[in-house]
Amino acid sequence: MKITVINGPNINFLGIREKNIYGTGDYTSLCEFIKSKASNMGIEVELFQSNIEGEIINFIQSAFGSSDGIIINPGAYTHYSIAIYDALKSVDINTIEVHITNIYKREEFRHNSVTAPACIGQISGFGFNSYKLAMDALINILNN
Repeated sequence: MKITVINGPNINFLGIREKNIYGTGDYTSLCEFIKSKASNMGIEVELFQSNIEGEIINFIQSAFGSSDGIIINPGAYTHYSIAIYDALKSVDINTIEVHITNIYKREEFRHNSVTAPACIGQISGFGFNSYKLAMDALINILNN
């Protein structure tokens, strides 16, 4: 089983940006966490991060036919990227949207996700563990 993990804008600045919101763990730590959890679950994981919407869309499309599931943290694109929504719909791969923080406890504009309707579910507010919970959910869905 192969799961593609896509992280959007500013996720590469974890540990630098707004530590009071995102914590002190950096992007390398997040990637190591995801790889470790995936290895323990017996799944292959492919990681990607970009601050550029078009690159994220290209990577979503590259998962077509090669990935069993997608976990995506679209970052700020969550709130306005119809293009990422369309890309997720076009590949028809089970996808879970994740967020490190609870977007519903933050600014009002963060409460709306235009990308979540293209996903089978959304997990937010559990820090790095949001990614593990998404992997658990995908494994459960794909094995049933």
